[in-house]
Amino acid sequence: MKEFLQVLRRFVPPYKKYLVASVVFNILSALLNIFSFAALIPILQILFQTGDAEAATEWMAWDWGNVQGVLMNNLNYMVNGLISDYGQTTTLLFIGLFLAVTTAMKTGAYFLSSATIIPIRTGVVRDIRNQLYQKITSLPLGFFSEERKGDIIARMSGDVQEVESSIMSSLDMLFKNPILILVYFGTLLFVSWQLTLFTIVFVPVFGWFMGMVGRKLKRQSIEAQSLWSDTMSQVEETLGGLRIIKAFCAEEKMNRRFDQVNSHYRDDIMRVNIRQSMAHPMSEFLGTVMIIIVLWFGGILVLNDQTITGPSFIYYLVILYSIIQPLKDFSKAGYNIPKGLASMERIDKILKAENNIKEAEHPQTIDSFNHQIELRHVSFRYGEQWVLRDINLVIPKGKTVALVGQSGGGKSTLVDLIPRYYDVQEGEVLIDGINVKDLGLHSLRQLIGNVNQEAILFNDSFRNNIAFGVDNATQEQVAEAAKIANAYDFIMQSEHGFDTNIGDRGGRLSGGQRQRLSIARAILKNPPILILDEATSALDTESERLVQDALERLMKTRTTVAIAHRLSTIKNADEICVLHEGRIVERGTHEELLQTDGYYRKLHDMQQV
Repeated sequence: MKEFLQVLRRFVPPYKKYLVASVVFNILSALLNIFSFAALIPILQILFQTGDAEAATEWMAWDWGNVQGVLMNNLNYMVNGLISDYGQTTTLLFIGLFLAVTTAMKTGAYFLSSATIIPIRTGVVRDIRNQLYQKITSLPLGFFSEERKGDIIARMSGDVQEVESSIMSSLDMLFKNPILILVYFGTLLFVSWQLTLFTIVFVPVFGWFMGMVGRKLKRQSIEAQSLWSDTMSQVEETLGGLRIIKAFCAEEKMNRRFDQVNSHYRDDIMRVNIRQSMAHPMSEFLGTVMIIIVLWFGGILVLNDQTITGPSFIYYLVILYSIIQPLKDFSKAGYNIPKGLASMERIDKILKAENNIKEAEHPQTIDSFNHQIELRHVSFRYGEQWVLRDINLVIPKGKTVALVGQSGGGKSTLVDLIPRYYDVQEGEVLIDGINVKDLGLHSLRQLIGNVNQEAILFNDSFRNNIAFGVDNATQEQVAEAAKIANAYDFIMQSEHGFDTNIGDRGGRLSGGQRQRLSIARAILKNPPILILDEATSALDTESERLVQDALERLMKTRTTVAIAHRLSTIKNADEICVLHEGRIVERGTHEELLQTDGYYRKLHDMQQV
């Protein structure tokens, strides 16, 4: 129970007004329930001709010292007046109609008490998903190398849903069911168990009605389930494109995009749940109507034939009818809450995960790149395994530095240190003499553009993919970036031009088209520093030529760090650094390295062959 209350304290406070409204409606429902039960007393007195009703011959003035006596006398007085005017049978029908009205009011209050809980349940679930999504976009890339994406999606989908169905659905239990159960159970202790056999007659009817409501609600939930699929698709897309999201400082943009889809899903599921909450009050009302009918016909039998014990029959049905649902809800919550707490623990592993890429308390901002990038005695390791050892490298403004070497030699890790996707364990990375740890992350990453081996695109239009990370880009700017990247022609040949959707991860495009689109995105951002991570290694010869031409246009006047396996693509670099087992073992121009007859020469000869 302690963990359960802690979860409520964390997420429920923003919805206090709904909680207060629910409490008020619960109290009103309970009072109306008691009032409707009290109205049965004069009916029983009429049916079994007790002396209390006959004794009420005049209207009594209000007396706070004898509230119960005044109420009972005046109620009996009104009933006696009806009997004298309309007869006993008709009076019973009038009182039955009065009970139907009061029960309708009671079930209306019951419905409102449940309906005001639904915004809390759906709102808390939405808030947890938004917090998870924002945490995912803020965590460093190193976190996801240790976690499975499928597990993260499962926590965001199944575990969050379990919290809603287990913990949030138990809010009703806290404010309603315990009191009702105690009151009804205390009453049933005085009632004979033999009458239970009579109630079994109504169970099949009740079950058939609830099954009919359930089938209708199942059909209504189809649209909400499709929106849930859209929400999870965006989560998966975000995990796959996290590097680009961070490189283009688009965390807030993606957060807003996700919140829009998530809020749409929340609105649909809330409407379904509100309809679902009508099932219980409607079934209770119809059950009460059935009991009233039984009461009326049974009362006639009692008046004409004293073979049925009326008070036990009617009173037992009313109490038993009222206690069934609270007992079901209370027992369900008893085994649901632990399931929800287990899911909340899994969710907290993400929400409370530590972000080791932390900004300085007062970070510096940098609006332009003027001098050089420097890696000074840089060493880096994953766990206990060193990937880079004592790297010293200076990349002057406007120059192109290429990194070559065997796979796993640390090339990608080295370039990831510049935009601070990872932090070095030893040494420092400097931009214009400022340690990147002292710079604001967005300020740093706005200076850098990325074109990766795998073109990371999003399920959106050509225009929105090119303008990703650049707010308020005009159509002319987008088109010009596409022309420079050799992407304009195939975009205009598509069905809707720049408004054509490219499919999930650009699945409708070829590898060369996807790569040129990512180059256009980097061109529009217009960064002074460019990182190319094997941008042409996965392309055929024709596509490589088009992409290489686009890259050369992009690299003009920019400082470029390029990783390449195909040495032909970097032979014009100002400096080539050969990495082997985490160290720079050779450096120089293409011609200089060929003359040294070292590791670079061997790579060159193998590719020539």
